Amino acid sequence: MASQTYSAPGRRTSPAPSRRQERNLEVDAEIQLAHAHVFLAKLDHKGQEQHAFRRDRVYWIDLCLTPRRPNVAARFCDHWSPARHMQLGSLIALPPRKRLVISTAGGRHVSLICQLQAQAVERWLPDDYVWTERRLEASLGIANEAIKSLMLRLNEELKRPSSSSVALCDAIVAQLAIELARHFAAASAADTKGGLASWRLRAVDERVAEPSEIYPTAAELARLCRLSPRQFSRAFRASRGCSIGSYLAQARIEAAKRRLFTKESIAQIAAALGYSSQSSFCASFRRSTGTTPGLFRKQSSLGRRY
Repeated sequence: MASQTYSAPGRRTSPAPSRRQERNLEVDAEIQLAHAHVFLAKLDHKGQEQHAFRRDRVYWIDLCLTPRRPNVAARFCDHWSPARHMQLGSLIALPPRKRLVISTAGGRHVSLICQLQAQAVERWLPDDYVWTERRLEASLGIANEAIKSLMLRLNEELKRPSSSSVALCDAIVAQLAIELARHFAAASAADTKGGLASWRLRAVDERVAEPSEIYPTAAELARLCRLSPRQFSRAFRASRGCSIGSYLAQARIEAAKRRLFTKESIAQIAAALGYSSQSSFCASFRRSTGTTPGLFRKQSSLGRRY
């Protein structure tokens, strides 16, 4: 069993134990648990670059606490063609033993990272589980409120540690392993099981990422995929393991995070993203991120730690 320790916030440049040292990464706080290593990381990519990524013994779960750069994409080298890439969502869970190339145009962001031992997750997966293209896609953009909520709880413990933090985080990580396995098991194995074809998933992702004054609705995305709303909703859930509503809600929060770095007022952001009111936007933002839009903007502008 791994040691269980907590390290209070403080700048470090050698974070989690890994096969090779991550570049451009600073750790503000970390906690070592029996089945996971959790740390709060600041990442700074100086310019356009590509780098290879692979972990053999852990699921690399990354919850981006600041806006994920919209130009960050990944490709599973052994499964996808060189032209096949997918934008990274705010919450990703990279599976073990899979090689990726991650492309970025540079920029900084803050992430909560949980390196969760593979065996803790895979004990809950079906014995015949296979990583198909559909399931790999589901790892790069997770709109699962249960998983996100557990990651935010870990973040709170890192920010405000107590004598019970290790015991509580161990319990949270145990739940996280189960929820992650459920998420991946829910993603269909192939098109024959009712999911969206790859070209439709790409069309959805591209439309949601597209800058526009009119935020897409589920009905618009169904038309884009040439399906009825009911067919589209059912197939999207089979493909991504979440509802189209959850996916769009999370994408709206990511768009809100990016706008909070501009001079737009909170009321203007709420209106632009289609919320019925500023209070509705604030409530949704707090549920998703654990903080208010105003506090998020203040922390981001002052460069404070999360």
